[in-house]
Amino acid sequence: MSLEESQVKELVEKAIDAKKNSYSPYSKFRVGCSLLTKEDIFFTGCNVENASYGLCICAERTALVKAVSEGYKQFKAICVATDVAKVYVAPCGACRQFIAEFGLDWTCIFVKNKDEYHICKVRDILPFAFDSSALEMTETS
Repeated sequence: MSLEESQVKELVEKAIDAKKNSYSPYSKFRVGCSLLTKEDIFFTGCNVENASYGLCICAERTALVKAVSEGYKQFKAICVATDVAKVYVAPCGACRQFIAEFGLDWTCIFVKNKDEYHICKVRDILPFAFDSSALEMTETS
């Protein structure tokens, strides 16, 4: 599934815009995410913090859960934007695993600003991913 340049630009814009809804009173670290399904439907998400830090949810998981709860499970791309403009910020480890659940060959985009972004594949951000193949029963000798 290839992306058109217009889709990349829209993913970037939507991820940047999604930061506005971030609830991050503790870390002040806003994250926005946009997601494009195989059917070319966009979903967005933002990070939502909690005073009990373990209950926080990242923007990437928010967007994916919204899409899955609406019946979408195949994706073309996910895009992540933060307020950090000096480096590309990639998803945390938990989000990388969550993203990989839906395949390793779709696209990830990390945004510095609307004109600077890095594009790669899910497999690039989580080498040696733990996936359903690891759950297959095998005989041991």
